[in-house]
Amino acid sequence: MILSDKDIREAILKGDISIEPFRKENLTPNGYDLTIKEIYINGEIKEEAVIQPMTWFAIATEEYIKLKNVTAQLWLRSSYARKGLLSSFGKVDAGFEGCLTISCFNTHQELKIKRGDTICQIVFEKMLSKPSKYYEGKYRGQRSVKLK
Repeated sequence: MILSDKDIREAILKGDISIEPFRKENLTPNGYDLTIKEIYINGEIKEEAVIQPMTWFAIATEEYIKLKNVTAQLWLRSSYARKGLLSSFGKVDAGFEGCLTISCFNTHQELKIKRGDTICQIVFEKMLSKPSKYYEGKYRGQRSVKLK
């Protein structure tokens, strides 16, 4: 079951979701728009970049997410998809906490991005029961782009 904006607010109050910093204008009817904190391109971390066609890069979200009895999916904002951006998203497990690293590939035209741009949406899903084990992997607690 996907959480609505009302459900997300309730899950935050209950402690099942934490989004820091939280911006009410980023809350959508069924998710939350995540913003760019930093861009990893050509071996460097930048706050803004012009991405050439046929170029891979990664971004870290500004938001530090904590999930308790909730899981989530990431979806590229359609405005970026229309510009030819492709991205690979995984499931965000219950128990995860940290900034998210997102791998991207620009296919079509020069693309300008910068810190603070909203690039993708996180969509939260209610779990039918508590998991027997929460996520404890190597990406837990990350605060910047983490590739390995």
